[in-house]
Amino acid sequence: MAKKAYHILVVDDELSMRELLEYLLTKEGYQVTCAASGTRAVEMLGEDRYDLMICDIRLGDITGLDVLRASKAKNPDTVVIMISAYVTTEVALEAMNEGAYDYVPKPFDNDELKATVANALELKTLEHEKETVDDQLKKNIHFSKIVGNSPAMEHIFNLIRQVAPTRTNVLVTGESGTGKELIARAIHDESERSVKPFVAINCGGIPENLMESELFGHMKGSFTGATQDKKGLFAAAHKGTVFLDEIGELSMPLQVKLLRVVQEKSFKPVGSNEDIEVDCRIISATNKNLAKEVIEGRFREDLFYRLNVIEIKVPPLRERKGDLKALAQHFLDKYSREMGKEIKKLSSYAVDLMNKYDFPGNVRELENLMERSVALTSTNIILPESLALSVHKRRWIEGVEGKRYDLDDVAKGIALDVVLREIEYAYLQKGLEIADGNKNRAAELLGITFRSFRHRLGKMADDK
Repeated sequence: MAKKAYHILVVDDELSMRELLEYLLTKEGYQVTCAASGTRAVEMLGEDRYDLMICDIRLGDITGLDVLRASKAKNPDTVVIMISAYVTTEVALEAMNEGAYDYVPKPFDNDELKATVANALELKTLEHEKETVDDQLKKNIHFSKIVGNSPAMEHIFNLIRQVAPTRTNVLVTGESGTGKELIARAIHDESERSVKPFVAINCGGIPENLMESELFGHMKGSFTGATQDKKGLFAAAHKGTVFLDEIGELSMPLQVKLLRVVQEKSFKPVGSNEDIEVDCRIISATNKNLAKEVIEGRFREDLFYRLNVIEIKVPPLRERKGDLKALAQHFLDKYSREMGKEIKKLSSYAVDLMNKYDFPGNVRELENLMERSVALTSTNIILPESLALSVHKRRWIEGVEGKRYDLDDVAKGIALDVVLREIEYAYLQKGLEIADGNKNRAAELLGITFRSFRHRLGKMADDK
């Protein structure tokens, strides 16, 4: 259907708002009719059919909710967008429950409003939209589990297809929460080993004194508490795939034992003198810079090159914002089903709000957000108020690598001087790193004198 064929009813008791909306929408090619009151709008709904209605919630005679109900009674197919500058979350939720397509707060961005209208008319109803969203989600889901169609993810999908048929070891890198295990599972599922076990272990989640036993098993009586023989994870993964998550947390002694498995395809259980041969593919993952760990002596160089034959770098969510809406909808559907709710979609303004947020916790944080939002909302659409996300202010500050300083901790009491020293030291070290050790250049980058830089660095060294 061409734009000009769409008929829009604008309902607002403010002349300036009616004129603005009429101008914007007519310029877009729509046929626009205006009503100056709720009563007149109800009459017009009985006289003609409209594809879409934009209605203020607060009118001079009856409420916008009354007009919404009349519209749904007379022509359920009319898509309704509610607007208001003075509305509570409860009223907005009621409007959604009564069948409104979206709620747009005043003052609104003209381009965003036009986009909301265009999307609403294209999809027409929530039911049609749900079918469309489902179709889109199917196109966005790859290898049964991974959501995304951004260029960065398409590159990763191509890598998965290329490496899956091989026996090559793969290292998956990326920030925490980016979905590294999903990549590993996709490689396994696309390989000839797919019918065999996929065994995952978090190298940072098991105490070091138990890790060897977990990986390689043990014999009865080999240590206190070993009351029977135990089969290790490598043995359990024979002919399949071992996924070593957070490989950077593995201790040096265990790195030596792992290297032997990689090279010799065999291992000894704890307390045994006999080698056990094993055939398994190793996929590792880390959020650390392993090359840097090698340089600093915390990770074996020979093991690093054995594991890092093929590296797959998973981008953080902030670098693949094109996938955010599809991911959010995926999690929305998942938790709606689990909680027995009929939540159809996210409002356009909710999506816009999320796009302005960096999601430092990546996809894991987004999933947590959608689960929480589904649990808290009582309507069939996720409004910005339902997101339980404060993007207007960050409660934390990024400081030292891998560490955040939560502003909410101030309520509990903090050592401000310690926090400031740690952040300052991180900046000094970063300046040196970028300047390749040149202190003069590092001082310039940080906007301080060489003398000040040297003094601060020396003071930090003394404190440590």
